[in-house]
Amino acid sequence: MESKGKQFLYGMRAGLPVVLGYIPVGIAYAIMARQAGFTVLETCGMSLLVYAGAAEMMAVGMYAQGAAIITIIITTFILNLRHIIMSTCVNNKLKNVRTAPRLLAAFGITDEAFALFTTTPQKQATFPYLLGIALVTYSSWNIGSLIGALASDLLPPLVTASLGVSLYAMFIGLLLPGLRGNARLLVLVIVTAAMNTVLSQFIDGSWALIISTLVCAGIGVFFVDLKDDEPSAEKEDGDEK
Repeated sequence: MESKGKQFLYGMRAGLPVVLGYIPVGIAYAIMARQAGFTVLETCGMSLLVYAGAAEMMAVGMYAQGAAIITIIITTFILNLRHIIMSTCVNNKLKNVRTAPRLLAAFGITDEAFALFTTTPQKQATFPYLLGIALVTYSSWNIGSLIGALASDLLPPLVTASLGVSLYAMFIGLLLPGLRGNARLLVLVIVTAAMNTVLSQFIDGSWALIISTLVCAGIGVFFVDLKDDEPSAEKEDGDEK
């Protein structure tokens, strides 16, 4: 068993690809917030305390349109319902971890951190490893927010609009390695994407995302076995010995 320090460093290394997506998207969010009337402190404070990219962007967009605070709170809460399921899945994978560290882990769970951690073999899925991922992702998002808040008046609108594309490309890149050797997980990902696409034609995109995520996550609890890759991992460990 690796030491906790090494597990933490492995987690940080695993989270490095997220930096390529989080910093540009964080910049895009911060520019939106500044254009909506947020100060630099308020813009960065939301990233530090809320740490939910889609929710932050929706919140500043609704604020700019004059939406009531309670409406913003309810809408972002609904948008983030998927985090309840993601945090539950992560906590089920953590073994022999007390309540306080689990709560800390829940705060650090994003779509990308969830994808990285849950597609990791059980033997490697430790709290220090998750903490390493969370530190890198959380830091990169806040660095991006700070850069965007300070440079909001310098970047042209075209550049700002293009920054959000990097997040989707990064997420696909993170997800693909975890799909190798797990056909059921691949099928579930395809079904989720198809359901979201179809629902988006009839309802708001945010609701389509929430419904498709919740429905397919529920199916995945019974359909997907993330332990499929563990035997191969154990075999490799045996070969090394």
